[in-house]
Amino acid sequence: MLPPGTDALIDLAFREDIGDGDHTSLSTIPAEARGAARLLVKDDGVLAGVELAQAVAAHFDPALTFRIYLEDGAQVKKGDIAFNLMGPTRSILMVERVLLNFMQRMSGIATMTRRYVDAVEGTGCRVLDTRKTTPTLRGLEKWAVRLGGGHNHRFGLFDMIMIKDNHHDFAGGIPKAIEAAQSYLQRTGRDLPIEVETRDLEEVKQVLATGGVQRIMLDNFHPDLLREAVTLIDRRFETEASGGINLATVRSFAETGVDHVSVGALTHSVPSLDLSLKALA
Repeated sequence: MLPPGTDALIDLAFREDIGDGDHTSLSTIPAEARGAARLLVKDDGVLAGVELAQAVAAHFDPALTFRIYLEDGAQVKKGDIAFNLMGPTRSILMVERVLLNFMQRMSGIATMTRRYVDAVEGTGCRVLDTRKTTPTLRGLEKWAVRLGGGHNHRFGLFDMIMIKDNHHDFAGGIPKAIEAAQSYLQRTGRDLPIEVETRDLEEVKQVLATGGVQRIMLDNFHPDLLREAVTLIDRRFETEASGGINLATVRSFAETGVDHVSVGALTHSVPSLDLSLKALA
C-alpha cells in the first residue's frame, strides 16, 4: 500500500524533472507514437518499488500499462526483467527518470535490509530502521525496509515517546524524564509507547527501578556488556541495541538475546540498486 502523501511526492518529482516540458521528447517523438520499454535489473539484490512505479505512471498518463514479471520483495539477479511498460512513447520517456530514481533508491534499501535480516537469521532478533532518512522520502524508505524483511521503528516524533540521552540529561535524569512523560500522556489522553535510551548498566538499573516504559535502548553497548544488560532486564521490557552495528558485527549483537537491533545504515548511506528502462524494438 502506498504511504500517505505519495501522490503529492510524485507530483513534486515530476514538476522538478519536467518543468515546462520535456523538450527533447516533444521535439523528436511524434505525439501519436506508441512503444514499450522493459525494466532491466543490472545488479543482484531485492526489488522494491514496482507498485510505486505503477502509481508514478498512472499519475502521469493513465494510458500507460504494465506487464509485471517480478513483484516487490523479489530476490533478483543481473539480467532479470521486472516489467514491461507500454503506451505513448513520449509518456514512457517522461516517466523514466522519476520512476527509476524511486525504484533504485527503494531497491537499494530493501537489498541492504535483506542482508542484515539474513545475517541474524535464527536468533529471533528483529532488524529495525531509524529516522535517519531522506527528508520527504521517509514513507517510501521505510516501506522499502519492510520489503527487505526488516521492521519499522517509530515513523516520527509523534508516534512514540523516545527519551534519548539528551532528553534525560536536560530533564534532570532518567526517573524524572520517565515520570514527566507518563504525566504528559495522562494529561493529554495519549496512548504512546515509551522507550528510554541508556548508556551503561547504571542507567539500565535506573529504568528498571522506575518502570513504566515499554522498551529499553542499549546504546553503544559492546556484545559482552549487552548480554549482561539483557540478562539484567530479564524480559521485563523489550530491548533494543543500537550504535555502531554493521553487517560484520550484527550477528554478535543479535546472539546476546536482545529483541531488536536498530541500524541507521539501512537508509542513511545505502547505495542504489542499478536499474534501467530500455526501449523494446
